Amino acid sequence: MTGSPGRPLSSELSEQLLAVAVDILADEGWGRLNSDRIAARARAGKAGIYRRWPTMAALARAAVGRFRLVEVPEDRGSLRADLLGLLERWTQPLDREERAVASLVGAACHDEELRAGLDDALVRPLGNAVRELTARAADRGEAVRPERQRLLATVLEAFWWQRYRLAEPLTPDDLAFVVDEVLTPLLRGVGEPVAA
Repeated sequence: MTGSPGRPLSSELSEQLLAVAVDILADEGWGRLNSDRIAARARAGKAGIYRRWPTMAALARAAVGRFRLVEVPEDRGSLRADLLGLLERWTQPLDREERAVASLVGAACHDEELRAGLDDALVRPLGNAVRELTARAADRGEAVRPERQRLLATVLEAFWWQRYRLAEPLTPDDLAFVVDEVLTPLLRGVGEPVAA
């Protein structure tokens, strides 16, 4: 968070402004996020917004960069089961935070600040989760070669962005199909088995 010299910024107001921004992003989209709307909803002055964030993109980055969109599941005994746990969220409708992120995906292609917010919210945590799950798998004797780990992270990221465009969540059967027929084959070379 940035600020100019002078009176200290109220953390309570900062949280309120971030919450209002997330509501607008989730319910109305990036195109409707502006200082007038935020100030009116938060009953705050626009100057208070710009003392904290110089642009709406900086505010959006601060808001979504705090989200936990990727949760590493508890060890479920196999890489397949861990992947199902990691992706279980895909079987649920988009929540408020995911709708806010979804509203930024297109604009982030043209805005470095928004892209950095999405990296904080999804890309880095997903890469960390893949590393953790494949390290866990290696400890169980299910080693994944580094190039396949990178490919898995790339494919999961693409699927995750696609999730934000889908009208309906996946069914549990669809999710199992994705893990068994798309992701699992990525993890092995020709003729190499992967433990179930």
